[in-house]
Amino acid sequence: MRVLVIGSGGREHALCRALSLDPQVSELHCGPGNPGIAALAVLHPVDPVDPDAVSALALRIQADLVVIGPEAPLVAGVADAVRQTGIACFGPSAEAAAIEGSKSFAKDIMIAAGVPTARSYTCTTAAEAEPALSAFAPPYVVKDDGLAAGKGVLVTTDRAAAAAHAASCERVVIEEFLDGPEVSLFALCDGSTAVALQPAQDFKRAYDGDEGPNTGGMGAYTPLPWAPEGLVKQVMTEIVQPTVNELAARGTPYTGVLYVGLALTSDGPKVIEFNARFGDPETQVVLDRLATPAAGLLHACATGTLDAHPPLTWHDGAAVTVVLAAENYPDSPVKGDAIDGIAEAGAIPGAYVLHAGTAVGEAGELCTAGGRVLNVIGTGKDVPTARAVAYRAVGEIRIRGAHHRGDIAAMKGD
Repeated sequence: MRVLVIGSGGREHALCRALSLDPQVSELHCGPGNPGIAALAVLHPVDPVDPDAVSALALRIQADLVVIGPEAPLVAGVADAVRQTGIACFGPSAEAAAIEGSKSFAKDIMIAAGVPTARSYTCTTAAEAEPALSAFAPPYVVKDDGLAAGKGVLVTTDRAAAAAHAASCERVVIEEFLDGPEVSLFALCDGSTAVALQPAQDFKRAYDGDEGPNTGGMGAYTPLPWAPEGLVKQVMTEIVQPTVNELAARGTPYTGVLYVGLALTSDGPKVIEFNARFGDPETQVVLDRLATPAAGLLHACATGTLDAHPPLTWHDGAAVTVVLAAENYPDSPVKGDAIDGIAEAGAIPGAYVLHAGTAVGEAGELCTAGGRVLNVIGTGKDVPTARAVAYRAVGEIRIRGAHHRGDIAAMKGD
């Protein structure tokens, strides 16, 4: 099977790694990719949000499956263009991807499907935002209605800051704060059938103790020993399947991965947000634990045959990923700093490194090229063991000005 992955971040490196381990994959391509992915796949300098360019590339390399990683190409209709060529594509249509592209659309779907979520108001002016903020007690939750690379949400007790964020967006969703532990669950969908991957937890704030600004994610781990028994079955029954059914009933069947961001409230699981793609950095740990070959599984989603696919299997043990971020991330990340120590980190038993924001410099050196630079993964028999491996590997990597959280996957008492 010839597979083409679209994207260039840590999530796409994780996807390429999983696909490269599948014996069904005869050729692996990625566009545009990054220096880490180049070790696994043939790279192509394609614009990922150009539907015509991506579909032309898929035809040129005679791809059997196209896997679209980021949200922007999905919202731009890249999956639609690929499907029009007759090539199987893992990723929702532009209409279905609006479940991430528009927070208000997602709320509409949830309300129609009876999915438990926070009460909310959609606002387009400051005059509308003020009474919406007054309707809820702090902390205030203000979400940019459009795509914001995982950083368009402000959660704050500062009323003025909440109002300012609302005013900076053309359209916002203001909603009640959902208290309780957060969990990420990926559901693979083929338009009607859905199956769950292993739940994970990520860490959104930039600094230890959940301090600092919101980011795209500073680390993650799986499995979750503390998760309530029956959680996955409950979420699939009460949230995922009703959402998939509602989208299908509207004539926009959902094909791809539905990311469900959950709060485990005292009233049960409620949806914080939906995303139309694999979450980053949860993908890095969830795919590490997946024993089922990835290509056949994603192809089954893309071709509407998921109901005939064998049940998923998982590796024993745990995985933890720690994100190494560039200086000044998430505000104005510094680019061009040299990266050293990846080979030493990867030599540690149970550890490996995935590239996210990296590039090759003029002298051929590996350097930073984005906010979240590397994902350092540790694996082991349990979460504490995997965590220790990950942080040992982090200690081998040298990037001027880089920072990372020291409390990823820390359990009580750690």
